[in-house]
Amino acid sequence: MDFCVKPRLAQSHKALVIPHSPGRSQRLVAWTVFLVERCVTSSLRCHWRDLSGLAETKSGRPVIFCLWHNRLAISMIVRRRYPRKLAALVSASKDGALLAAILSKFGVEQIRGSTSRRGPQALLEMTSRAEHGYDLAVTPDGPKGPRYVVQHGVISLAQVTELPIIPVTCNTRWKVCLNSWDRFQIPLPLTKCELILHKPMLVPRTADEAQREERRRELEWCLRQSSND
Repeated sequence: MDFCVKPRLAQSHKALVIPHSPGRSQRLVAWTVFLVERCVTSSLRCHWRDLSGLAETKSGRPVIFCLWHNRLAISMIVRRRYPRKLAALVSASKDGALLAAILSKFGVEQIRGSTSRRGPQALLEMTSRAEHGYDLAVTPDGPKGPRYVVQHGVISLAQVTELPIIPVTCNTRWKVCLNSWDRFQIPLPLTKCELILHKPMLVPRTADEAQREERRRELEWCLRQSSND
């Protein structure tokens, strides 16, 4: 769910890439995931640490939520606590079509793009959603890793939109980890769940390459040090 494109590339003219649409089987899986997620997450014993200031602010200014790819299964808990308009970056691939179908069940708009496909187009669409008051959600190590390595796309997005990045950490005590590149985590019912919304992080519009790399490292450190694996 991440893309890597320098701000000046957003205006480049590239061949249009059509994202894969969810098939019938994927839509059926999406409904199943939606129902299971509601049952499991409603049983979790959640402990919140909100350092972001979202609970206090009344401005409604959009933000960029940023969390590891393997925490997606419990990310909707954050959305239910903060029921704001949300658009998420999802890979344009066939695998991304399944995630897009799942997110649609939760009322999340999907913008299709990644590092290798539709990057500039996705950046423009994300910027447009932000202008219309949508929060944005990005998994900075997606769609294919490396795991726990922040790619540059989220930094470019924050620089172009001038929106604050809010790193989000979700830790569960008991979970199943899939044998995938990200060791995708599925929480078990009734387990304890820690959810941390960190302090906002800004990327200046005038930031040069060195400053963007500094912010990237800062974001990566924030997410890594607060993850319990």
